[in-house]
Amino acid sequence: MQIIEKYFPYLNENQKSQFSALDELYKDWNSKINVISRKDIDNLYTHHILHSLGIAKIIQFTPESAIMDVGTGGGFPGIPLAILFPECKFHLLDRIGKKVRVASEIAQSIGLQNVTCRHCGVEEEKSKFDFVVSRAVMPLNDLMKLIRKNIRKEQQNAMPNGLICLKGGELQNEVAPFKKISIIYNLKEYFKEEYFDTKKVVYVPVYK
Repeated sequence: MQIIEKYFPYLNENQKSQFSALDELYKDWNSKINVISRKDIDNLYTHHILHSLGIAKIIQFTPESAIMDVGTGGGFPGIPLAILFPECKFHLLDRIGKKVRVASEIAQSIGLQNVTCRHCGVEEEKSKFDFVVSRAVMPLNDLMKLIRKNIRKEQQNAMPNGLICLKGGELQNEVAPFKKISIIYNLKEYFKEEYFDTKKVVYVPVYK
C-alpha cells in the first residue's frame, strides 16, 4: 500500500481504505478463482494496482467521464482507476465469466458505486464511452477495430477520446499503423521500480 501513497500522495481516507482492502480481497478470491498468477499475487500492489494507475499519470479523467475496460480479468486497470476517479463511470468487460464475477464482487466489497461489470466480448457491447482502456488484451490494430464503435464523438477531456492501453516490451510493429497519431509514454519516467523499465502506456485518439 505504501507504494500507492508514494506516487499518489493526495488520496483521501476512503480511497486509502479501498486500496488497502484489495490485498486481502484479491488473495482470498485468487485462492478460489485464479485471476492473478499464484507467484505474482505477492506483487499485487506494484505489478497490478500501480501498473493500472500508470494511466492516471498521462490523463486525469474529468468528472462524469465514461471509461470501458476491455478484458478486465480480475478488474485491472478498471478497479484501481475507479478508486482514483470516483466521479467517473467505469464499465468492466471480460469474456470469462468467473473473472467478471471476481471484479464485480471486489468492487462491491469496497463500496465502489461507479463500476458496472459485464460478461461478454467487446463486439457485443454497444454503449458509448469517452475512453477505452485495456491491459495487454490483444494487438492494438485488432482492438481498435472492435472499439471504434464505442467511442463517443463529444469531447470533455484534455485529450481527444480514444484508446489507452498498458503494454510492455517492443511495440514498433504493433503501433506502426497508428504511428502518426499515437503517443507512447514510458512508465519508467513516472515509476522508479525496475518492473516498469519496459512498461508503456499507448494512447491512440479515435477523434482528433
